[in-house]
Amino acid sequence: MVVDGALMLAGAAYIVITGLLFVFGANLLVLSILVWRRGARPGRPDAQPDVDPPVPLDLPTVTVQLPIYNELYVAQRVIEAACALDYPRDRLQIQVLDDSTDETVELVATAVGVARRNGVDIVHLHRRNRSGYKAGALRAGLEVATGELVALFDADFVPPPDFLTRTVGHFADPDLAFVQARWGHLNRGFSTITRLQSLAIDGHFLVEQAARGLGGYWFNFNGTAGIWRAAAITDAGGWTADTLTEDLDLSYRATLRGWHGVYKADLVVPGEIPAHISGFRRQQHRWARGSLECARKLLPTIWRSGARTAIKFQATTHLLSYTIHLLLAALVAVYPAVVLAGSRFPGLTTLYGVGYAFGVTSFAPAIFLISSQRQLRADWWRELPRIAAVAVLGSGLMINTVRATIQIATRPDPAFERTAKFGLDAVDHDRGPRRRSSPALWSADRYHLDLDWIVAVEVLVGGYAIGAAALAATQGNWGVLVFATMFGLGLLSIAGLSMLQAVSQVRGRGRGAGAGVNVDPSNSDLSSAMPPP
Repeated sequence: MVVDGALMLAGAAYIVITGLLFVFGANLLVLSILVWRRGARPGRPDAQPDVDPPVPLDLPTVTVQLPIYNELYVAQRVIEAACALDYPRDRLQIQVLDDSTDETVELVATAVGVARRNGVDIVHLHRRNRSGYKAGALRAGLEVATGELVALFDADFVPPPDFLTRTVGHFADPDLAFVQARWGHLNRGFSTITRLQSLAIDGHFLVEQAARGLGGYWFNFNGTAGIWRAAAITDAGGWTADTLTEDLDLSYRATLRGWHGVYKADLVVPGEIPAHISGFRRQQHRWARGSLECARKLLPTIWRSGARTAIKFQATTHLLSYTIHLLLAALVAVYPAVVLAGSRFPGLTTLYGVGYAFGVTSFAPAIFLISSQRQLRADWWRELPRIAAVAVLGSGLMINTVRATIQIATRPDPAFERTAKFGLDAVDHDRGPRRRSSPALWSADRYHLDLDWIVAVEVLVGGYAIGAAALAATQGNWGVLVFATMFGLGLLSIAGLSMLQAVSQVRGRGRGAGAGVNVDPSNSDLSSAMPPP
């Protein structure tokens, strides 16, 4: 009797879980259709760029903030790019917000000195106390910023020279808080991992962000490659460090205060994608935790606001998007009981059919990614195998997100762990600039992460999912067989790639790779990168 009750409870949980997944999947389809109907093609060679607003005659003053923490391989690159921005020097201030604890401090100081001798208004603000982490650095910089507008670029991004001239005109709208550009990819073609990540990022920017803008829904500043009105930051309460996604938090607080943003899909700022699976995992952990922290903090206020119900719903699905991984983990957990319940109670088969109908939206992520690639390239169909791989690998992050969720309760004040970058530049079809490549540095020990203990859990849960698939095969439950196999492969793939990376690092240490770091500031091309006065 107890067993029968447990099986029935598992069946009910299955219906609830698949119903919630249906909501998220259906919403992805809605966003994809909205962009598809527009026919936007911002990345295609035949695309016509959006018309930029005229550059104001009385140019606003701009402060460019470059938050940096132990970025030995990319700090000089972003400083050079900031100094090359096409904007009058008497209207431009550059702040290098440096919280580094390694040789990056000396490298930045040298690069800033070179730029200052070339007439650039640039300051090196080095904090010895990382209070508030990135949010704290941005807040400290804002206190001494001279600009009416504040542009932000993380250390691994390379803004194009015309970034400011293409964005400042938008601020003629007095209610505009920020302009967000699209992320490009400096190292899309570096490896299979970077190619798959680029597809996911393209989906976010070319479908999610674009559709929210088209539909009049709220969307967020992405932490870099954007420009803010300083007054909007202050009015919204400033940068705060009570979540790990200070950018998402500030965006929604500003929107709740009546400000709004502009998203420019045709303005691309290339950045470097994590080339390590461990770096990618850490980045996803931070984004998952931060998004859920923002949901807990902001959703009550959002639902009490006077916004339309559709806007509140979209904000909810946005802030809770990482709960998809939690739902997938729960689905894997109940699969064996679902299979056994279907065998013991044949009448449940009809009820489970509803769950399979919900499963139709499992194709939503693929359609979502296809929609983005359709905008970027005419031969988008060539990406279909990688799109399938993104779906499999994406499901493998479910345990990573479960850990992030648990830590919200168990570790209320975590350290902000940035994702290290290695200066791995390459030209891709986003036409990002080709700069210094550093294969020797890539093999170095510096900034590499050790094998995460969570890999063992992923292997166990992945094996459990494959076992559930085998059980489903014996009972003829083909729906569970397909999805349990996909989830199991995703978990085992993430774990396997992590272990392969760890082995590669050990071999690199054995060969003595990365014994030293050669950075010669005298070779800087800052002097040739300076814009005319």
